[in-house]
Amino acid sequence: MREALTAFVQALMKPHGYTRVWIPHLAKSDLYKTSGHWDKFSDDIFHVKSQKTDDEFVLKPMNCPHHTQIFASKMRSYRELPLRLAEATTVYRDENTGQLQGLTRVRSITQDDAHVFCRPEQVKEEVLKIYDIITKFYVAFGMPLRIRLSVDDPEHPEKYLGGSEVWTKAVGQLKELLGEMGKEFELGIGEAAFYGPKIDFIATDAIGREWQLATIQLDFNLPERFELEYHDADGQIKRPVMIHRAILGSVERFMGVLIEHYAGAFPFWLAPTQIRLATVSEAFIPHAQSVLVELVEAGIRAELDDSNEKVGKKIRDAATMKIPWTIVIGQKEVDGGDVQVNVFGQEDNLVIPAQELIRKAKEVSALPQ
Repeated sequence: MREALTAFVQALMKPHGYTRVWIPHLAKSDLYKTSGHWDKFSDDIFHVKSQKTDDEFVLKPMNCPHHTQIFASKMRSYRELPLRLAEATTVYRDENTGQLQGLTRVRSITQDDAHVFCRPEQVKEEVLKIYDIITKFYVAFGMPLRIRLSVDDPEHPEKYLGGSEVWTKAVGQLKELLGEMGKEFELGIGEAAFYGPKIDFIATDAIGREWQLATIQLDFNLPERFELEYHDADGQIKRPVMIHRAILGSVERFMGVLIEHYAGAFPFWLAPTQIRLATVSEAFIPHAQSVLVELVEAGIRAELDDSNEKVGKKIRDAATMKIPWTIVIGQKEVDGGDVQVNVFGQEDNLVIPAQELIRKAKEVSALPQ
């Protein structure tokens, strides 16, 4: 499921020109002191001590400071922008034991993280591209979205990086953009990230609960703190704008949401086990094994129930596990007859010619469009 979810996000990103990168999980504390995360989140950071140096190390609590270093690895030209960096990677937060809860609150958080470095005049187009990815992603799960513009709390400026001028500019850009898109939104005072305002997408699951998952965040502060620069067309050296974005947010949390959203009855493309083969008797195990090999080699997540239980119980067990397809292997299947597929949640079997089984299974296992 983790691989299917991240592959889906990557497929949606591909038309928009993202570059996949990799960053280390261990870093010197200086990186986070420069970014401002150290002062803001020091109690939530895992500290790592070396036996060979006095340097302070941490397990990375977020990825954005690392991505700034990729941008800063050379002098950039305006022709290189937007630079879109993405990866699915784990960050670590030293949560209190009482805060942990199943998959929805964990200490090791896998993020489908991306950061876009762009010129100010490119912000609108980049936000629209991210919005396109987010809407397509949540349509696939049947989760409606509402929008919240999360801004700073002017009564507590000490909570945020940068001055009021920077914040006014950033909030104004996002308000203007949402207005041009014709999108209704609510205002979340004090819900901003500490480095900038953001557009949060609140998803509603099948049982009516709301989850803040996807986000688009505008950041003028980290480019300033890390002194990021590019040569513009007019020959001047300028600061890029940094856009933080997440589609499903935390993989673990999103999986927890999905388990209850689908009540365990996952669509075929997402299900951990997509097909279970159930043999009528021991005599049909060799044929079932050969079918299993073909399915697995085709990229289908299949398994074989070759136990001594009666076939009726095998079918009921597969239904209890909410496996999308259950296929009984008996004499007719050995002889090359049509395959009878017991589809979870449907009364009537799906009948597929034997030679079409692999093609049909690959078709329904494809990522949503």
